[in-house]
This record gives sequence, structure tokens and C-alpha cells, in this order.
Amino acid sequence: MRQIADWIRHLSRGTTLPRDPLARRRFLERAAWTTTALALAPGLLGRAPAQNPTRVRLTADPFTLGVASGYPHPGGFSLWTRLAPGPLRADGGIEGDARIPVRCEVAEDEGFARIVRSIDFDTAPEVGHSVHLDVDGLEAGRGYHYRFQCGDARSAVGRTHTLPAAGARIERFRIAFASCQNLEHGWFSAYRQMQRDAPDLVLFLGDYIYESQWGVDLVRRHLGSEPTTLAGYRVRHAQYKLDPDLQAMHATGPWAFAWDDHEVDNDYAGAQSENLDPSFLLRRAAAYQAYFEHLPMPRRMYPRHDEMRMYTHLDIGDLLRVCLLDARQYRTPQPCPRPNRHSSQVAIGCTELRESSQTMLGAAQERWLSQRLRDSGARWNLIAQQGLFAPLDEQPGDERGAFTDMWEGYPLARERVLADLRDGRTRNPVFAGGDMHTAVAAAVPGDPARFDSAPVASEFVATSLSAESRPQSWYDERLPENPHVRQLRSDQRGYTLLDFARGRLDATLQVVRDVHVQDAQFEVQARYMVEDGRAGPQRA
Repeated sequence: MRQIADWIRHLSRGTTLPRDPLARRRFLERAAWTTTALALAPGLLGRAPAQNPTRVRLTADPFTLGVASGYPHPGGFSLWTRLAPGPLRADGGIEGDARIPVRCEVAEDEGFARIVRSIDFDTAPEVGHSVHLDVDGLEAGRGYHYRFQCGDARSAVGRTHTLPAAGARIERFRIAFASCQNLEHGWFSAYRQMQRDAPDLVLFLGDYIYESQWGVDLVRRHLGSEPTTLAGYRVRHAQYKLDPDLQAMHATGPWAFAWDDHEVDNDYAGAQSENLDPSFLLRRAAAYQAYFEHLPMPRRMYPRHDEMRMYTHLDIGDLLRVCLLDARQYRTPQPCPRPNRHSSQVAIGCTELRESSQTMLGAAQERWLSQRLRDSGARWNLIAQQGLFAPLDEQPGDERGAFTDMWEGYPLARERVLADLRDGRTRNPVFAGGDMHTAVAAAVPGDPARFDSAPVASEFVATSLSAESRPQSWYDERLPENPHVRQLRSDQRGYTLLDFARGRLDATLQVVRDVHVQDAQFEVQARYMVEDGRAGPQRA
């Protein structure tokens, strides 16, 4: 265990890779071994307390980062907190190697008169004293309250719930999905309206934090420079978690996640960074570690070797299956990059787009998605991922421009998914995405080369929660080139609400009038509906 801790501290100090190829390989192998050992060591993610644990005197509230729940299922959910009396320090304000005892209570009522679980465990510095508890054996389809206690300190009370029993008849289910929350670009006040909307599940589809600093008319600033180490990513995540609106939304119900690039590095693809950094795998490992440490994810998702398995699915009775994809970790680098870089651009006439080696999801995840689409018995099938799945011509005029960071840059990979949808065995497929900082409603053509071909799915992309976007005039110029797109609005920030019912899906595009105003006003940008058995959104 001491060797594990030493390697984590080695990562957090920002050590670069050796130049010698053999030494570099050995270094990465040992880093991968460290990740595996962390995942397998039961004491790091919370276990029964030691008989004589080290007692640490905390001089400030250890629950400054709030509480959260995630990934519900019929028998339970995952619970999260992180002890951080000094949240903007890399160690959370807890020095040394002490394990700290914590108690978690789960109750049927807000007053905790009917406690159904009481769990004592220790936290560990190797995972930033984060807590991930997978609670199971609960009643399906009902709400619960939870809280944590450390010494005399007690956390805020969180609310969450289990999902309905497998195959149970469900009349309706509400999902809110969002992406791209940039702390510098605007306030997270959209979460206040989301609380009033009371979704049954929140999906966050990428760019939970921003590693880089850019933009104009900033409302606040990131602390420190762009993170590249575990210490840096921990501080960046903690700064975001201190936002009161984000904390409050986490405490109201369960979330699930699909990440994108800014949780690590802009436009990274698999094992390759935007600027071809030779030590990128080490940076990526640090970012993955910090991501897990700060979100309510099941213990099974802890990074192992050089992978953090994110893609999964949730079944909500007989009404809905949600497939959450990872379109960042396993992809091949974007085709036709700019010289000396591997980042996205609008490519015209790029022959690399159709190279057989190009993949967005990787072979294993493609097979998994194909099986989940084929064996679903749900009335609706939501495919939640990071970007725009439908084609989008981004070049006005006769030539077609493909933005290579989206599915448009990986046409053969998209074709393989479309083949599963065209066979008709998947009922009511709907895509949800983010990344564009633009609200989109579109019909997904069965033939991406012919925008007027019969649609096989519906798609909604949420505008960014706060991150800046291109001007609306840029999209207005391109909308006529894309007749299958019903909505293309970049001028407002917010999220999208999906109400699934047995006969139809209603989509509400919720936006903030001015993201630069902390006490914001809210409005509905547009409403759409999708009829059961008829692909393509219609104005409601």
C-alpha cells in the first residue's frame, strides 16, 4: 500500500515521462499497475473501519463539496462525497496518510427516523478521501434520503431514489440533460430551474469541468494554470464543486455521466492529445482519477490499467432504456488534422474520413451498443453521448464540410450504428448530445449522404450550460444547407428536458436569459414532440 501511495504522489507532482522509449514503457506499465492496485485495494474506496484508525482533528467542515448520488437501479444507487475541509488545496486540507472514519446513513424519511442502512467505513488519501458507496438491497421505485457524518460534522441531506423494477409498466419518466459548464463563462443558475423541473434522472454529457482558459466577458476565474497533474485536476474539480447551484442539484436526485474532452484536454482522441504531448497518457491517467474522485460513480468504474470503463446502460421499467456512450476514450485521432496537431476542423474533400481504421467508439463498445439496441424491449431507447450524431454540412455552398470532432468526422463508424437502427428492431431510438454549445433538434436521416432520406431516429443536443458559443449568424448561414435540422440556436445557454410517456416524447429547451447574471431569469426556447413509432421531432 505504501508503494501505491508513493506512485500517486509521483503522479500528482507532475512528473514527465522519461525520454528513453524503454524507460518510458516501463514507467507507463508501473503507472498502469498503480491504477489496477488502487482499484483492487478495498480500503481506498471505503471499507469497514480499522480497529485502531488514526484519528484526525478537523478544524473545518469536511463536507464543503456537498453530496451526490448516481447510477440508480431497482435495488439501489451509488453515493458520493469527498472530505475536504480545505477544498482548494490538492490534499483537500487533510495532510498526511491518515485514514479517516466516516458514517453514511440511508433513510426512508428526511428526518432519519426510519434508517435502512448505516455504514461505517474509512476514507483514504490515495483517492483524495473521496467516498463511493454502492448501496443495494433497497425497495424498487421509491425515494430515499442519505447523509454522511465525520466526527462531529454532518453533511447536508441528499435525496435520491431507486429505479422501477425490471419490466414494470411505467407511464412516464423525466430526464434533464446538460453539458459544457464553464465556470468562467457564466453562472450555473440554470440548475435552479432544473430543480423546479424535478427530473427523475440528470444526464451530464461532457465537459463537466474545463481544463483551459478562454473566452470574453468572464464572470469568475479558474484558479491556477491549466491542470496536467492529479493535484491540478483535483483543485479544478473542487472549484467547480463549490458552486452552490451545482451542489444543490446534485443533492436533489441521481445523475449519470458521459464525459468529453475538456475533463482532460481539448480535442484529445484516445491516447493522443491535441498538441501531441509525449507524456499525455500520464496526464490522462491523472485526469481520469480526479474525475472519478469527484463524481457519484459506481466503484466498478474506477480506472483500471489504462482504461476507465464509462459506457453502460440503465433500464427504466418497460418504458425506457438509456445507453450512455464514451465517444472520447477509444476513438482514433480526428482525420485530416492541422499540421503538427491532432485536433478537429471543418474538413472538405478529406479522404481520411472513410479509412476503415477510423472508429469513434472502439470495436468492443460498438459490439456492446449493437447488442443493447437489439435486445432492448423498451418503448423508447435513448442513446446519450457527447456530440451530434446526425450529419451536419458546415460549409455553405456546393462543397460539404465535415466537422471532424463529431460523428461527421467518423462516417463509417456512424454507418455501423445506423445499420442497427435501419433494421427496425430498436423501437423509437432518440439521440441526446452536447459539446456544440448549440441547441439542436434534428431528424437523423437513414442515409447521411441524403438529408431528405427517411429518418430512422430523432436527436436533441442541449446548448451549453454556460460555455460561450459561435454567433447565431454563423449557424443561420448554414441552416439552409441542413433541411433535416429543425433547431440550431447558439445564442442562449441552458439544458434540455425530455418527458417520456407511452405515446410520445416531449422535449423542452430550457434556457437562461443572461448567463452573466447570477440571479437569472428563465424561459422556454422551444418545445418539440416525437410520436411513438414516428422518427423525427415536430414542433409542439
